[in-house]
Amino acid sequence: MPKEAVLTGAVDLAREVAIEAAGSAEDVGEHLGCVAEGERLVSHRFAAKMAGYPGWQWVVTLTRPHRGRSATVCEVELLPGDGALLAPEWVPWAERLQPGDIGPGDVLPFKADDPRLQPGYSALPSENDPAPGLDELALARLRVLNFDGREAAAQRWYRGAHGPTSLGALKASAACSTCAFALPLAGSMGQVFAVCSNEWSPDDGQVVSLDHGCGAHSETDIEPQATNWPEPAPFINEFNIEPITLHEDLEPDVE
Repeated sequence: MPKEAVLTGAVDLAREVAIEAAGSAEDVGEHLGCVAEGERLVSHRFAAKMAGYPGWQWVVTLTRPHRGRSATVCEVELLPGDGALLAPEWVPWAERLQPGDIGPGDVLPFKADDPRLQPGYSALPSENDPAPGLDELALARLRVLNFDGREAAAQRWYRGAHGPTSLGALKASAACSTCAFALPLAGSMGQVFAVCSNEWSPDDGQVVSLDHGCGAHSETDIEPQATNWPEPAPFINEFNIEPITLHEDLEPDVE
């Protein structure tokens, strides 16, 4: 407890200032004590009673002039105490993004050091990619996928909804590797993946693994089955005659 009697005894003044800042006396709770911040500088703390601010405190800092006998208000603020409810640590927008968050018109921030990419004009061996094939050499692009980028994409696609473990693939009678609608990818990815081009398939336009499958395979068929709701025989009414007036141009010539 500080020895500054004038400032430590100005609890009522500090409370009035806290109530004025809070806007309501109900939002300022019990006096929690005071702390000496420096010479002739003391901060009084009051519990904050507003909804949504558990553990927060109103802090009113008082001072007095040299040899002065009255306290003067320096500042008042709302600060978190021990165990206060705090907002999560702010994370930049670029770091909060998740796959699927990008919508029309959104643009991702540029990553000059993206670990998935390497310069497009270089196909030199690396520690993880001892033999990157020349098909990755792309002078028209500044950067291309490196080994880590290709590996991550392949794992994501293979384990996803268009890989061999999806429900549709497990029930399929044939794999995409034998389907005429499977367009293989170029390069090393073509050994595992293709693009479906069958408009009747739920995977149309998607990258699928060659051991994926669906019911729209080009070489499968089902036996014709009789319908449970046969169509009735047509009914012809031979007793009612409906006269029809022909167009003048269509009437036959009678001599």
